[in-house]
Amino acid sequence: MFVGTGSDVGKSIVNTGFCRILKQDGYHPAPFKAQNMSLNSYATPEGFEIGRAQAVQAEACGINCHTDMNPILLKPTNDKSSQVVLNGKPVGTQSAYDYFMGNNKSALFEEAKSAYQRLEKRYNPIVLEGAGSISELNLKSRDITNMRMATETNAVTYLIADIDKGGVFASVYGSIALLNEQERNQIKGILINKFRGDINLFEEGKKIIEDLTGKPVLGVLPYFRDIHIEEEDSVSLEKKYSNSLAGKINCAVILLPRMANFTDFSVLEHDPRVHLYYTNNITEIENADIVIIPGSKNTISDLYELKNNGVANAIINARKNGKKVIGICGGYQMMGNIISDPQEIEGNIKQISGLGLLPIETTITEEKLTEQCKFTFKNYDSSCSGYEIHMGQSTALVPNKCLNKLSNGKKEGYILDDNCWGSYIHGILDNSIVINDLLSGFESISENEFNYNKFKEEQYDKLADVIRESVDMKLFYKHLSQE
Repeated sequence: MFVGTGSDVGKSIVNTGFCRILKQDGYHPAPFKAQNMSLNSYATPEGFEIGRAQAVQAEACGINCHTDMNPILLKPTNDKSSQVVLNGKPVGTQSAYDYFMGNNKSALFEEAKSAYQRLEKRYNPIVLEGAGSISELNLKSRDITNMRMATETNAVTYLIADIDKGGVFASVYGSIALLNEQERNQIKGILINKFRGDINLFEEGKKIIEDLTGKPVLGVLPYFRDIHIEEEDSVSLEKKYSNSLAGKINCAVILLPRMANFTDFSVLEHDPRVHLYYTNNITEIENADIVIIPGSKNTISDLYELKNNGVANAIINARKNGKKVIGICGGYQMMGNIISDPQEIEGNIKQISGLGLLPIETTITEEKLTEQCKFTFKNYDSSCSGYEIHMGQSTALVPNKCLNKLSNGKKEGYILDDNCWGSYIHGILDNSIVINDLLSGFESISENEFNYNKFKEEQYDKLADVIRESVDMKLFYKHLSQE
């Protein structure tokens, strides 16, 4: 199990790397995170919903993802409440206070344990991931993700600290000192992450940490920029604001307050033909060749924000000026004429006019569609794949303009013309047919097609190589053999 001194210290990435290492070494590993909080989710083959990070880790293991890998998912709907997804299906919305302070955590912990036990029967070893800090004393008694799960499963547990944040000695020492004796005994080692420069210069630092904590430093991982693993949290998007770039196809993704499934655009980040940036700046939107409206956990609220900050008009003007404008999931809904929420599922706004780019009307419904899908895009013959996760149904006011034809015979999405379309399908851009169609009609420095699946596999292997070079793998396997 990999736990952390805080959030964003690299738990998910490290977990992914060890998943790939264990697969390479002949094991049959699987990831597990009891409770995840993220708007970045994924549909399992069975049609259920889990956190995207566990889907990525399952991919690194070479296996299909399953709800047992992330039995509890919290999807924030606003600053104070979240939709609770249990074993892949929504079971209601709760305020943060009610969720973390209420008495339902014991039942959820039992659900998490049951999921782990089912997973353990099918895979070995299980690579667990914690959440945030292991030493939040005000929440620790109700924790179901960190040391409580570590002790329950008797996991070989490693504490990860981010040295780039500063204060690594205090954060490591303090995190361990605040644990009780049983929890401290569960910690078998420490991983220092994101070290810049010559790692040999930290030899004295390693010894100091080992003397302070009585725990070995398993390794010191370098700060790297050349390995690209899909990220769990949209906090990373703060580093991806940028103006347009000459010689590239400039693609602007509208930055929404409650953006969901931003990994829909990872393929564009790495395609050599494209310069991708996230923005709500009107000038940057006007300078783009392609404008994409992403998914949202609260479509009406985010559309209301776009109308107030001038971005809605900028998107409409981009369309008028001949730019390509597409929408995915919530972004697709925003492109229509009207979005209605008669049951006030998303909030107290029952209806809002859309951007008027597509002749569709959407009604938000309580029922949530979650499924993987196969489809053909436009008039192409080749099969594509993706997944749907949305609450709401869209009706076309002008028939026979569907974008995709699903393998089950249903029609999906809407295409006005080659420069304006929308779809509910997440991962639609991961298909080479779709991405090449989207990028057609532009000149760029590179005309080479980009194989995103091959790229991802290369990244998992590169990550595994870096970890092997930086970690005492003999000690790692010794710890596992002792359990």
